[in-house]
Amino acid sequence: MIIAIDGPAASGKGTLARRVAAAMDYAYLDTGLLYRATGAKVLAMGGDPDDAAVAVDAAEKLQPKDLENENLRGEEVGNAASRVAAIPQVRAVLLDFQRQLAKTPPENKHGAVLDGRDIGTVVCPEAPIKFYLTASVTERANRRFKQLQEKNPAAIYERVLNELEERDARDSARDVAPLKMADHAIHIDTDRLNADAVYNAVMAHIRTHMGTDD
Repeated sequence: MIIAIDGPAASGKGTLARRVAAAMDYAYLDTGLLYRATGAKVLAMGGDPDDAAVAVDAAEKLQPKDLENENLRGEEVGNAASRVAAIPQVRAVLLDFQRQLAKTPPENKHGAVLDGRDIGTVVCPEAPIKFYLTASVTERANRRFKQLQEKNPAAIYERVLNELEERDARDSARDVAPLKMADHAIHIDTDRLNADAVYNAVMAHIRTHMGTDD
């Protein structure tokens, strides 16, 4: 069983995907973390995230420990991730890893939950259950701003909003695997829904699809 959860930055897909994976005892992969780790590696090398050769080299050298970098959630890394993700060769390098985990989950798990921006459209178009989460850019900026303030009281809301708008434009306009809702995906607008409400709605759909009330 593969469950695909897509959506723009700060739409709540990561929180939801982790929770669903835990409830189902499925493997979980935050695919955006692969691109964040690649972007972080490029920055650490002093490279330009828009330089295809440098970005591909970083993607090919990724190690599992790179995904544990505590700085991957920063806005600078997030912007670098969006830029390297627009490079076709980088996506090709990371695509096999994502598909392999989905089709053969580790630890003999019976399924996998993947979240990202192109899971239902490119990575796992065959996934029987697909969700697409959205929220207004102002609501997503509010969420991200509150998260950042916990670590950095000097965070500026207007900067967070501008960076999200730039990332949305980049992710939606890129030639390869642009951000868009997959066919037959369940669309959930999280603007006025808290995390519990979104989770309950998603789990109800999953139970209906699988024919179980457990």
